[in-house]
Amino acid sequence: MKRFLLTGMMLLSMTALIFAGGQQQGGTQPSGGSTPAVSVNEDGTVNNPEDVVVDPNKLVFWSLFAGGDGAWMDRIIADYNATGPTRQVQSVMLVWADYYTKFGTAVAARRGPDIGVSHISRLPELVEQGMVIAVDDYAAKAGVSWNDFAPAMVEGITFNGKKYAIPLDTHAEIMYANLDKIKAAGIPLTNNQLSIANAAEFKAILEKLKSTLQSGETVIALSQQGDDPYRVWWATYFQMGGTPLVNAAGTQVTLDQAIAIRAADYIKSLWTDGYILPGIEDHQRFFQDGHAALSYCGTWATGVFGETKGLNFVGQPYPRLFGTNDACWADAHVFVIPTKQARNAANTQAAVDFSFWAASKGGATWAQSGQIPSHIPVQSSPAFTALPYRSGYSRAASTAVLPSKNVNFGAIKDSIIQNLNTFWANQTTSTAAIQNIISEMNAIIKR
Repeated sequence: MKRFLLTGMMLLSMTALIFAGGQQQGGTQPSGGSTPAVSVNEDGTVNNPEDVVVDPNKLVFWSLFAGGDGAWMDRIIADYNATGPTRQVQSVMLVWADYYTKFGTAVAARRGPDIGVSHISRLPELVEQGMVIAVDDYAAKAGVSWNDFAPAMVEGITFNGKKYAIPLDTHAEIMYANLDKIKAAGIPLTNNQLSIANAAEFKAILEKLKSTLQSGETVIALSQQGDDPYRVWWATYFQMGGTPLVNAAGTQVTLDQAIAIRAADYIKSLWTDGYILPGIEDHQRFFQDGHAALSYCGTWATGVFGETKGLNFVGQPYPRLFGTNDACWADAHVFVIPTKQARNAANTQAAVDFSFWAASKGGATWAQSGQIPSHIPVQSSPAFTALPYRSGYSRAASTAVLPSKNVNFGAIKDSIIQNLNTFWANQTTSTAAIQNIISEMNAIIKR
């Protein structure tokens, strides 16, 4: 099982969850939305959400927040339930790797939850398959003003003139720096951040750090497989001037092969030049434990890092290494209302009411996890601006390159990750990996 970053708050939530499961298989859940479950993983997730005993008087919310941010969503749910809403909310946290499979299976059988979460990159697929409903009328009654969300975010949830989600956040891949190791290497900071204008300046910093680290430490903490090296490749590709992966109509692959290969080669060089230890599985934990000078991680790690005793760090936008733009990878979480066999209008309204409350009233709490709230008034609120680190990287929400709005993006992303994994593992060349990606993308969009 993948290890996840755990806060003290999440550990308490897990303890309550396990206690509830051991004491009563069909009783009420602990306060704050925790879920009675017969089997709970070490990170608080459940493998079989369909087996969780739910309170019929509450709205069931399925989430995928198991990366350190689930504890803050638990707090939002507890705060919402304390307001005395028409329907309280009960949370079930699924294993991230299984989330969309479990969600799709349950919704296809019309036995899904009352509220779900989707990445905005997966929303086109859910809308195309009829798994989520339009929320326009319910959002209006909940008091949603779409002008309080960035135009790009509103466009991303709109299909055929209808809106299918309530935006929650933008979460970007940024860079974290261990300030103690930066200081030990004699590297100056500007406004408490590393000043990096191009790849040459970055390499000079990496060399200084490499010369001062101890055995078992790494300059950059980064996993060698999966989402995170893919996210770094994404940022590099678009900083190098890469074109969109597919055209706007989704009918033609427009990925620039030459730039995609150059980007992959650059990322691979970080290992071959000795800046990343090979074989790191949990790079977030590696940085959290003080074994790395730098790390590329998602914004969701900020809250956990901030609660880690003895970790003196700063978060800053992904560095500009190529070209003149600050492109980085990002996605967004949105609340969705799944299609159900018997959709009660009052329950649907209550589900949208919660979703908007969580994005607006709960936005400052959600920001404590490290995410960048989608609700613009939250971004300018004292509660947000007073949080450490966030203001240093919040501009990533506007410089990030979001995934293509394409019904096939999930399959496209899987192809990119799987083929890049073979290159990171020295099983193929960068050219062969990218050529295979393009071939598979062509097959995906034409099927």
